[in-house]
Amino acid sequence: MRKLIYGMNLTLDGYIAAPGDDIGWSVPSDELFQFWSDQVQATELSLYGRKLWRTMSSYWPTGDQQPDATPAQIEFARRWRDMSKVVFSSTTDEVDWNTRLVTGDAVAEITRLKAEDGGPMAVGGATLAGAAMRAGLIDEYVLATAPVLVGGGTPFFTALDSWVNLNLVETRTLPCGVVLTRYETRR
Repeated sequence: MRKLIYGMNLTLDGYIAAPGDDIGWSVPSDELFQFWSDQVQATELSLYGRKLWRTMSSYWPTGDQQPDATPAQIEFARRWRDMSKVVFSSTTDEVDWNTRLVTGDAVAEITRLKAEDGGPMAVGGATLAGAAMRAGLIDEYVLATAPVLVGGGTPFFTALDSWVNLNLVETRTLPCGVVLTRYETRR
């Protein structure tokens, strides 16, 4: 059975985007970027909702060809492009870059994928991750918490029907002030 990991950058008050889908609050740092690049390298399959897919696919397929791309960005772009991906959307018509489109029941498909043998899967995007959370499918939460308050926007966590008990498995602070924490779901 595969592990399902939900991880993103978020603000101290728990938002992955400020109002208007603004992510300008994000703390750019080489250490944080390397952390996420290593996460991509360790992931066998990445699951995206429509909005996050559009954001990622608008830049990373050619991110390594940008004139100002750093070595870390070049490495990330190549890793992202090469990894297997699934996009869940009823409004997206086509996907590319080693990606498969699913238009049906996301929770049923994620449950099926989790039951397969294989390496870890990552889920990204608040709506898709929220559905996986409510279904009890998330095994690990990875939070990169930035030292900023935005007061509203898109929350990292969704409303749940019941508590989810977690075990803290890692915490560290990056020089830029971002605190990385990893929690496993206590089953």
